Amino acid sequence: MTKTYSLYTDGGARGNPGLAAVGAVLRDENDNLIDTYSAFIGISTNNIAEYTALIQGLRLARLNNVDNLTCYLDSELVVKQINGIYKVRDDNLKILKQKVDDWSTHFNTIEFVHVPRIKNKNADTLVNEALDEAF
Repeated sequence: MTKTYSLYTDGGARGNPGLAAVGAVLRDENDNLIDTYSAFIGISTNNIAEYTALIQGLRLARLNNVDNLTCYLDSELVVKQINGIYKVRDDNLKILKQKVDDWSTHFNTIEFVHVPRIKNKNADTLVNEALDEAF
């Protein structure tokens, strides 16, 4: 039986661009907490923070030897860009999307799903804690 883990990621900026942070929460197939990651990333836009959070989350999943992953993001833009529904026009986002694509090859299965912000509150909390601790 294949175990599929869940990764919840969020990135945010206070101002756009503004002070920014990222958060990631990794859970197993039984919804047990496996690991978390959060960091202040300096001055950034919301979209760059969202991509950066996902990249750090994918890295976290691989460090925990995850092979099958469903990624949950509250950024509809990022999910639709990664899934090929929207084109990536911004050059900075193109670079970050390529990193997501590269990291994605390290998993047997991977899926990217948009969720409402309320379903992503743990990752959002990590973002806000990282921002609060930075200043």
